[in-house]
Amino acid sequence: MFWEVVDHCYLCDMCFMTKCPYVPPHPWNVDFPHLMLRAKAVRARDEGIGARERVLAATDTVGAIAGIPVLVEMVNAVNASKPGRVMLEKTLGVDRTAPIPEYHSRTARKRLARLGTVADPPVAAARQEVKTTPETTGRVALFTTCYGNRNEPELDEDLVAVFEHNGIPVALLAQERCCGMPRLELGDLAGVARLKEANVPQLAKAVAAGYDLVAPIPSCVLMFKQELPLMYPDDAEVQQVARHMFDPFEYLMLRHEAGLLRTDFKVALGKISYHVPCHLRVQNLGLKTRDALKLVPGTSVVPIERCSGHNGTYGVKQRFRAAAVKIGRPVVERVAAAQADHYASDCPMAGHQIESGLDSGKAPEHPLRLLRMAYGL
Repeated sequence: MFWEVVDHCYLCDMCFMTKCPYVPPHPWNVDFPHLMLRAKAVRARDEGIGARERVLAATDTVGAIAGIPVLVEMVNAVNASKPGRVMLEKTLGVDRTAPIPEYHSRTARKRLARLGTVADPPVAAARQEVKTTPETTGRVALFTTCYGNRNEPELDEDLVAVFEHNGIPVALLAQERCCGMPRLELGDLAGVARLKEANVPQLAKAVAAGYDLVAPIPSCVLMFKQELPLMYPDDAEVQQVARHMFDPFEYLMLRHEAGLLRTDFKVALGKISYHVPCHLRVQNLGLKTRDALKLVPGTSVVPIERCSGHNGTYGVKQRFRAAAVKIGRPVVERVAAAQADHYASDCPMAGHQIESGLDSGKAPEHPLRLLRMAYGL
């Protein structure tokens, strides 16, 4: 029974944030999610990690193979077919009804190559004079993320369009790997360490060159902002990266507070049903995405602060799919009842989890896409 509890904990951290009465300043100082993480880590150390779990967590490798130009159409066709989904279910335990993303050979890093990297001489757009604030340098390095790079590259394109419209030059990192969150969820601390050694020096170089850091996926921001600093409290580079890592809407609202966010919106968005992901809530930022979208005239935003049930790879696994659907059902019902013009989540995977439960089949639109639409870009 204990391991059932461990396996059903997908490290959303919301029990620690909003439910458990025994967290600090209570003297018991209970941190339930990280207790579960320690259990996962002990099991991974003593028993190893199964082949299925390793494949699902190997986002860099799977994305690189699936995105090979001569393979990508076949991979997507197989993933979209009933026989292909049956095969995935039998081999990898991916439930045949769960939403899985498409792959792209023309990745975000390829599409945005014009930006250059933080290691290159600044391109013309980046040489422009930038305005700083006490919290921001006004120049950002983009961590595209595995998902943003290979599965929804338009997500990174939307971010760049919005930031550049606001006079914030964007550059790519010279190199990047998976943030490590899929490994963390398995208790694979050695895998997390390898990815940290690959990513943190690159991110620290960007900070040293005068860049702030942004990533479009809340889980990736959380990994660099909170999880790695907790694991490596004495690593100066990890702590430096954490101080300069931002959620995109957190960054935009800091610029707005300094009077530097453009409000020349051209398109009203109407009513938006907005799901707030757990890994964004746990960052204690407030509802920055809602606040930014509310700046658009003719726009109202109704937030939903409940778990979507996606929860990393938890929501796609056959073993947990029924539980994931049950967890996310209240969110789906609220989105359906809202009859909004748009529905959105900062986590694109959560957005598609909601989509999979809607009878309408209406697709989610990421808040960055909505803000880009509002600007008329």
